[in-house]
Amino acid sequence: MRILGIDPGIAIVGFGFIDQQGSQLRPVQFGSIQTEAGLSVPLRLKQIYESMQKLIETYKPDEMSVEKLFFNRNVTTAFTVGQARGVILLTAEQAGIPVYEYTPMQVKQAVTGYGGAEKKQIQEMVRLLLKLKEAPKPDDVADALGIAITHAQFRPFQKIAEGAGKR
Repeated sequence: MRILGIDPGIAIVGFGFIDQQGSQLRPVQFGSIQTEAGLSVPLRLKQIYESMQKLIETYKPDEMSVEKLFFNRNVTTAFTVGQARGVILLTAEQAGIPVYEYTPMQVKQAVTGYGGAEKKQIQEMVRLLLKLKEAPKPDDVADALGIAITHAQFRPFQKIAEGAGKR
């Protein structure tokens, strides 16, 4: 099972591909899609879309996990990040990839065991769980890998819930 984790953004989209075999997790590829601040929003969205298409075509994920948006301050940022997230979800849908969403608290809980964990704790646990030499940078990349790890942990429960819903 190959899982693509995404931390959506307009300036930086963190991504992380992991392979799950039983309880074993192995990093495949991770990094970020970055767009320039001076460019128009439509052009930045196009760049994200095209980069996502290439990543999906190259690494062929079975499922995608995306962080749910949570904003309590900057509404303008929320709108542009929401637009980027929409482009990302569209790309997955066009490729026929099921998408699962997780809140930041679910990710923190799954990766560190504590829903109030700090960024540094998440980065270090991602490093340990995936046996990486150093914590992925920027934060968005570590977050994306954390989202993929969260999905790997939640998958068995979602399959049970999906089966129960079909009765």
